[in-house]
Amino acid sequence: MRVSILSLTAFAVAIEAQELYLTTTGYAARPQCTKQSTPKYHFQPFSYTLNETVRYATSVPSPTTTRTYAPAYTDIAKHLTTTWSTSTWGSWVPEQTVISATDTDDPYGQAAWSSMWLQADLEDYTTTGLFSTTVSSTPVPSSELVLPPRDYFGPTDCYNFPKDFVFGVAGSAAQIEGAVALEGRSPSLLEKLAPGNKPKDYVTNENYFLYKQDIQRLAAMGVEYYSFTIPWTRILPFALPGTPVNQQAIDHYDDLITAVLDAGMTPVVTMLHFDSPLMFRASENYTIRPDIGYINAGYQNETFVDAFVNYGKVLLAHYADRVPIWVTFNEPLLYAFNFKGVDHVVKAHAQVYHFYHEELKAKGRIGIKFNDNFGVPKDPKNASHVLAADRFQEMQLGFFANPIFLGKQYPKSVLKTLPGAKPLNDSELAYIKGTSDFFGIDPYTATVVSPADEGIEACASNKSTSNSLFPYCVNQETKNVYGWNIGYRSQSYVYITPTHFREYLFYLWNTFRHPILVSEFGFPVHAEASRDLSDQLFDSPRSVYYLSFMSEILKSIYEDGVHVMGALAWSFVDNWEFGDYSQQFGIQAVNRTTQERSYKKSFFDLVDFVKSRQPKKA
Repeated sequence: MRVSILSLTAFAVAIEAQELYLTTTGYAARPQCTKQSTPKYHFQPFSYTLNETVRYATSVPSPTTTRTYAPAYTDIAKHLTTTWSTSTWGSWVPEQTVISATDTDDPYGQAAWSSMWLQADLEDYTTTGLFSTTVSSTPVPSSELVLPPRDYFGPTDCYNFPKDFVFGVAGSAAQIEGAVALEGRSPSLLEKLAPGNKPKDYVTNENYFLYKQDIQRLAAMGVEYYSFTIPWTRILPFALPGTPVNQQAIDHYDDLITAVLDAGMTPVVTMLHFDSPLMFRASENYTIRPDIGYINAGYQNETFVDAFVNYGKVLLAHYADRVPIWVTFNEPLLYAFNFKGVDHVVKAHAQVYHFYHEELKAKGRIGIKFNDNFGVPKDPKNASHVLAADRFQEMQLGFFANPIFLGKQYPKSVLKTLPGAKPLNDSELAYIKGTSDFFGIDPYTATVVSPADEGIEACASNKSTSNSLFPYCVNQETKNVYGWNIGYRSQSYVYITPTHFREYLFYLWNTFRHPILVSEFGFPVHAEASRDLSDQLFDSPRSVYYLSFMSEILKSIYEDGVHVMGALAWSFVDNWEFGDYSQQFGIQAVNRTTQERSYKKSFFDLVDFVKSRQPKKA
């Protein structure tokens, strides 16, 4: 099999590399040291000394020029097959809003917009946050930019990041913006599906009003790239082609992009991050699986492809001139795990890619990003475990990546397992092939894989959705063959697994042969939310996670020949993690009463690591 050979090679390389550093007792050998003389003890005068030099974060400089990557909106409009009227709507505040609109004959009027929120069933939602209008930014005091004490141990590499390495931070609208039903935004899948926590995303971090200050805080720390998402339901409240565009939303994200550029940073925009319009909910009979996500929740609606392509064109028409990096879908597997849903994502993505490069002739990059906790065989010497890991990668990644990156058919494991699966024809494969400029991946951690107890074939042929292992038909666990955890555990599913991460980059590069963008990675420190603020801010476990992963990226680039395009840390601030606020992935803390942000140690450590490893400018 194509994947098996590469995987076996990667595993062999990793095992061989580990053996180079093992003694016969199993403990790590020390480097050669010069012979030490016998110690001579003596007394000396004592005095307290300042052993820490005060250092400050270096802000990104203000831009001196403005780059463009595509024609302006006035020039792009001629490439569009339809035109859109622009409109504005009011707001829906639960328990306060009464539908008094009289424009019931208008299918896109205020009454029609308000009725969508009635259908969303938001009786438990909180009402409003602290802010109702955009807050101007203020300079970050220098007292907040003093670097924290260093950890005792740290990376010792001698490598620099390539000049064009993309380093920055990421966030998503649904998890930080709040203002869920304000200024024309309509309901998304998240308002209906988030289990037991529907009220939590109404306010979140109020980034919708505080974005200027959030951007200012990132720039002050020296962050160069800011990755954010734009909600489909804000731009097109009625979602479908031919429906009116929300002018307030267009203006809002235009101003946000301008604020990013004015701060000296570069924007990275994701079009869809789980928050697709509620009308695309495919069925009330969805199920939630911790290993997959939502099954039969969305994306398989027959109108989805045309609607998403239309939405993508709207975004590109307005913002492609100033945004150099685009992502169409974020982790689509989590909401599209059924054959039709994935098939729709693949075809919609390809159309947007062709529009961007062929019709707009844009000069930036556009791609797609996936979720996949790297599946490593529980016993790498057991062929059935290697095959199980290969199958796991195929179901998670090959399903999308085979046609998009290689122009190859959906994996046999998918076609033989998933109900309704059918192969792409030759013309479809030719159209889809090569429709991504980079391979986006969110490789938070690894998972240990072995075959289903009854065997993969028996599990797959049964096609029973009651089987908790179907359709992957592999066991996933977090302990290795010797019973040890695969790494230091976080608050959630993430373990610190840097060596597996490097192996994963090797696999992705040599399998799908495109530059890799580590589009999210992060670590929620265990029980962080229950600690005093000062203890939350001194988050050494998160620093260990980030610095070890970044060190492995450098080794991957220089020692393995892997083209890693960049890395975006998740998340730039603690947010709503689709369930609660206790899983704190942020490198800034948030006071939920005042919305005040505080930098964590890991933020300083991560930026300092990258800045100290950038090529010196001539």
